[in-house]
Parts: sequence; structure tokens; C-alpha cells
Amino acid sequence: MKIITGTEYDLFLSTLDPIRICGTDEAGRGPLAGPVYAAAAVLTADFPFSCLDDSKKLSEKEREEAEVLIKRFATAWSVAFATHHEIDRINILQASMLAMKRAVQKIDRTLFSFVLADGNKAPVLDDCSIQVMPMIKGDALIPQIMAASILAKTARDRFMLFCDRKWPQYGYASHKGYPTAAHKAAVCKFGPSPIQRMTFHV
Repeated sequence: MKIITGTEYDLFLSTLDPIRICGTDEAGRGPLAGPVYAAAAVLTADFPFSCLDDSKKLSEKEREEAEVLIKRFATAWSVAFATHHEIDRINILQASMLAMKRAVQKIDRTLFSFVLADGNKAPVLDDCSIQVMPMIKGDALIPQIMAASILAKTARDRFMLFCDRKWPQYGYASHKGYPTAAHKAAVCKFGPSPIQRMTFHV
């Protein structure tokens, strides 16, 4: 499996129709709690690309504004996830691949000809005829991956806000399940939450 790096970006895309690329990315590999989310996106040629960037570089407000535009103007988009139980059973890497696979397979196959996944690994799809290639730092280079990154991040953050309302003692609204000192202290005080990843050490 070939991994595309940033230096190969322009040459690689010159051989492809950009609007036929399906980009996919995940959000939530690092937290101690909650699911890992993934999204997939296929963009039109006249998409307002200026709203896109690596989701980690955007503010929460900018991500939410971009999310609205992606859902309104993208050719197709989807969001999927793998649960904390699946993460414990198959490990976080495989759960991330599973979430991306689920997201891509929710997109109409006729709308894209190629899948680019952020990172150095890519999901294996049920349809072996679909080319899937990982791209290191794709979330900073490929608009379709940027869009997927934003959708995955906003969807997961929204879920963690819901969890905060159910279990406010864990402070999910502030740390979204990531291993902050406050999160670790809450687990030590109250025990594992119902969405705790039990294979992740506090």
C-alpha cells in the first residue's frame, strides 16, 4: 500500500478528478472515554473551499460554520462511529478504521472513484474494487479530508456534550473525554463512566 506524502500532493492530484475523491478522517483516537467518530465527504468543484482547514486548527465556531456549508454544498457526506465497547474489543486503531469504513460505505459508490484516508493507514472496504490510499497529513492538504475531519470532530463533540448532560460529574463538556487532569480526577473520584474505554489507563 503506497502512502502519499505532502511532497507528492500536487503531482498525485494532477492525475485525478478532485470532485471524484472521497476523503475520510476520524476524530477521537486519543480520549479515555466515548466513541471514535469518522466522516467521509465528496465535494463539488464549486464548493466554498475557503471554509476548510485541518479541524484542529479551527475554532469551535469556525468548525460549526464549516459543518453547515459542508452539509449544504457537498456532493455527499456521511458520519459514522465505533463505540467504546468496540474500541475495547478490537483496539483503537482497528476501531478507527472500522468507523472510517462505515462512513465511506454510507456514500453512494457512483459518486466517487477513489478514497483518500488521513494518516499512514487506510480502512479496508467490503468493495475491493474501490481504491483506498492513506495520506500522511491529508487533513492539512486534501479538501475532502479536511471536510471529513470537520464533520467527524463536530459530531463527536456534540455527542460528548450530550454525555455531559447525562453524567455532568465527569466534565465531558470541557475535555470531551481527553486525558486531562480534571478527567482523570473525576474517574478516580466517581469511578469509570458508562462510556469509559476500559482498555485505556487513567
